[in-house]
Amino acid sequence: MKVLLTAINAKYIHSNLAVYSLKSYASVYAHEVEIAEYTINQNVDDILSDIYKKAPDILCFSCYLWNITYINQLIVEIKKILPDVHIWLGGPEVSYNAVRVLNTYPQASGVMCGEGEETFLELLDFYHGKIRNLKDIKGITFRMWKTSPDSADNVENKSIKNERTDYDIVENPWRKVMDLNKVPFVYDDMEKFRNKIIYYESSRGCPFSCSYCLSSIDKCLRFRDLKLVKKELQVFIDAEVPQVKFVDRTFNCKHEHAMEIWSYLAEHDKGKTNFHFEVSADLLNEEELCLIESMRPGLIQLEIGVQSTNPDTIKEIHRTMKFDEVRRIVERIHKKGNVHQHLDLIAGLPFEDYASFQNSFNDVYSLHPEQFQLGFLKVLKGSYMHENAVKYGLQYQERPPFEVLSTKWLPYSDIIRLKGVEEMVEVYYNSGQFIYTLRELERHFSDAFSLYEELGRYYERNQLHMLNHSRITRYEILFRFAVEYDGENEEIYKNTLTVDLYLRDNVKNRPDFAGEETVGKEEAAKFYDMEAREHRYLQGYEQFDKRQLRKMTHLEKIDGKLLLFDYQNRNVLTNQAMLIYI
Repeated sequence: MKVLLTAINAKYIHSNLAVYSLKSYASVYAHEVEIAEYTINQNVDDILSDIYKKAPDILCFSCYLWNITYINQLIVEIKKILPDVHIWLGGPEVSYNAVRVLNTYPQASGVMCGEGEETFLELLDFYHGKIRNLKDIKGITFRMWKTSPDSADNVENKSIKNERTDYDIVENPWRKVMDLNKVPFVYDDMEKFRNKIIYYESSRGCPFSCSYCLSSIDKCLRFRDLKLVKKELQVFIDAEVPQVKFVDRTFNCKHEHAMEIWSYLAEHDKGKTNFHFEVSADLLNEEELCLIESMRPGLIQLEIGVQSTNPDTIKEIHRTMKFDEVRRIVERIHKKGNVHQHLDLIAGLPFEDYASFQNSFNDVYSLHPEQFQLGFLKVLKGSYMHENAVKYGLQYQERPPFEVLSTKWLPYSDIIRLKGVEEMVEVYYNSGQFIYTLRELERHFSDAFSLYEELGRYYERNQLHMLNHSRITRYEILFRFAVEYDGENEEIYKNTLTVDLYLRDNVKNRPDFAGEETVGKEEAAKFYDMEAREHRYLQGYEQFDKRQLRKMTHLEKIDGKLLLFDYQNRNVLTNQAMLIYI
């Protein structure tokens, strides 16, 4: 029997922890189980043909918001070309509406609901005849044909065609959550994950009840044994993988657990691996903050979900978040400059109208995180938000990712405006390529939100918003925008954009706004002759001659001052070149 665990990831660099956990847990059948990973950027027909060539007897899909549209297409077509295949679905996108999924897609045999490791193993036992009745497997919802006994030999056998509708949907009880220490470590062979982001969990469940999140449904918070965690983290450190993302919903909800892991990472760090954690900032205590401040720059990064700073909104969505405390802690970490911080807001929450969201935006923006994500509410099936959609006047898309269209407080016209702000934040703020120019522009607007709002309008007014622009074009657009709104300081914007440009790369073709080279050949030659002898500014370059030094750096003169851009020494958080004032 051949079993295919299929994952369709958002990007090639992603890996799907779930399918590897299922295979590892069902190790007795490992020789029969194959994992196939694809991406949403691949052609559906190519994925279809590849699955057909693999000819599985049992085909399992890991279902999420980002891939469910592709999976829906695939399961319809696969059954036409592999009529005998048994199709099983699992994951958060099908667990909470399993009956509807099976009624919509008669090609599927059933859904594994909730945690899948034990369920998957028992399902394989069923197909091998060790379990005779699907009703004995907890955690599944399945299709039982009225004219065919639900045995391993007869469930959805060759005589049952897709057009048959004489079936019942059977919902078995969900199984109890499992001991997290029983979940196998899936990264014994790191070669399979070369050039991939590694996903790791040291806990499951969440102690909070945020109304928009499915994690709030699972109240059984469990932790993996710390001895096991440390042993497994050492594998990543020794392999020098670029990044490990902890999928724990609130990593620091248990102080002792977080401290043990962070202390281990700090003590065993080899200077190569970055570890990503989702945390609740206002829960970080003094001991944790002191440890974080002592870490190597870039060892960890923190994702902090603020979502809103409106007290009424925070209360309604069942969050426990004190923004004044979040502000204090984020600013303290930011001041140290050794940790990348990613802060989130969600548009479309209850009691948050356009003006309220503008206030939330400005509150979070003032903290100057390295990444600032402006997201839009996803109305997830099974969530409290989904159950109260009528109460909130919540309209949302019927197609994944079920994004908000309007609420009692936020009409669709305002959603469109916020979409424009989101795009500008992503392009100009989150790229980290326009820091000096944005800082200057902010001085000429009433607040940061108004800057990005006006920039979005500029894009739309000039029909720039539906086009893909090169990096240089983004600089040129921002220059034209700046001059239109603050023409008196045109020279300042030329300078700030030039600095922003060279902080990232030693570009060979200067854009029009930068003008001609500001440092003459003779002046540059004199500087590099001296630097090759004395290494006054470029320490660590002793093995390079003056020609090599010139290629590895850039000189720019602004307001009579000489600026040296050192590309071999970059900020680990922003990737900007070191800027030296001569």
